[in-house]
Amino acid sequence: MSDEMLRDKEEAKPSISFIEQFIADDLRDGKNSSRIHTRFPPEPNGYLHIGHAKAICLDFGMAQKYSGKCNLRFDDTNPVKEEVEYIDSIKEDIHWLGFDWEEREYYASDYFGRLYEFAVTLINKNLAYVDDQPADIISAQKGTPTQPGTESPYRKRSADENLSLFERMNKGEFEEGSCVLRAKIDMTSPNMHMRDPIIYRIIKSPHHRTGNTWMVYPMYDFAHGQSDYFEGITHSLCTLEFEVHRPLYDWFIDQLKTDEYRPRQIEFNRLNLTYTMMSKRKLLELVKEGKVMGWDDPRMPTLCGLRRRVIHRNQSDILLILLAIQK
Repeated sequence: MSDEMLRDKEEAKPSISFIEQFIADDLRDGKNSSRIHTRFPPEPNGYLHIGHAKAICLDFGMAQKYSGKCNLRFDDTNPVKEEVEYIDSIKEDIHWLGFDWEEREYYASDYFGRLYEFAVTLINKNLAYVDDQPADIISAQKGTPTQPGTESPYRKRSADENLSLFERMNKGEFEEGSCVLRAKIDMTSPNMHMRDPIIYRIIKSPHHRTGNTWMVYPMYDFAHGQSDYFEGITHSLCTLEFEVHRPLYDWFIDQLKTDEYRPRQIEFNRLNLTYTMMSKRKLLELVKEGKVMGWDDPRMPTLCGLRRRVIHRNQSDILLILLAIQK
């Protein structure tokens, strides 16, 4: 075969996505013992819509393609908005798309104890403090993207005082919103997510799995990366809005890790459909206001709504969308 024919053959090969390129590079370099381990981490605060199908196909699809594993982990860090009904629906939707997590079903609440201990470790390292200021003051002190933030007057509290206050927060001695635990990073950072982010807040609502055991709950940015680390995740695939959160993700991992292993966050663009509402919050409003007959109304872009549309309309339309997502 001539050089020209070989070149044409190489050019004819389908290119791989940038996500697969990262995975291929990590496999080539032997990173994380050449393991591929992803996760799909939905919040159980609503039904999944067609936009989530892209994330499901990426998380489970990449694990399948590279002989890895994919966990299902529910990000249940806000008991006010979570319901078991949503958990059951999410599992049904994933199975409908043809994927299975086998025995790897986890919850962020599985790690509440470990996350709390990690927060205590940060306090002892003088890397976290309790702030008694109202939320609007804390927000105003963060500055703007072009102006540095202002340090909290409580930033220099001693580790002993912060430990005592954090323990009292968890015992329910303070009202919701009266104080928070913040990481102590850099109030002058150009990345506003690094300006002493809130990592714990008080919520006095019973949790669907832990009941009234906890009165403080971790924020998403604090719980997410650490849960990845606890589960041995190698590639944490997120939508593009989390790109600016990645330095914070890495900062927490740096404080937690004990060896060379670390998960890697990779961002991809969200799936959007023209003239289609792609917000769980807004879809929930439609359901609560009675504008639709429920989450599985065939007019809804939810996966359960699409299942009903398959029954009542033409299955080919739905299959074409799902096939396009998986490519």
